[in-house]
Amino acid sequence: MIGGNIGNRLVNLENARNSIEQRCGPIQKQSSIFETEAWGFKDQPAFYNQALCIETALSPQDLMAVLLEIELAMGRERLMPLGPRTIDLDIIYYDQTIMEVPGLTIPHPRLALRNFVLAPLVEIAPDFVHPILHKTNSALYKASKDASVVHKKTDL
Repeated sequence: MIGGNIGNRLVNLENARNSIEQRCGPIQKQSSIFETEAWGFKDQPAFYNQALCIETALSPQDLMAVLLEIELAMGRERLMPLGPRTIDLDIIYYDQTIMEVPGLTIPHPRLALRNFVLAPLVEIAPDFVHPILHKTNSALYKASKDASVVHKKTDL
């Protein structure tokens, strides 16, 4: 999952996709871009978010390390939790892997609580089954209690 709300959001997503493809592996699927209100800390600009499915030879830990390097290279500063950011790169799923190590939990522990994650996921993998909750992405989205608004960007 890629997203951000500072600077040129569209260019930042494009740069992130290019870096991920060069450093992590080819993008197999990508969702539309969705504009979403900020989640958690609301007093900030809206985010652009997009789900990517990549093929990678990297382990989950190595993939996360590279994603953090890409964030840093793109100017990501971690000034406050859930605060504004140029880019945010997260691993939501890694096939059917279930793992929890310092700095990385797969599947992402809050994915079922966030429409800005679920809406793009449903577009590229509606029938993918969460390895712990045993529900499809579509079912998780339908059951979501998140009231935040998520809009597919059609005017880009």
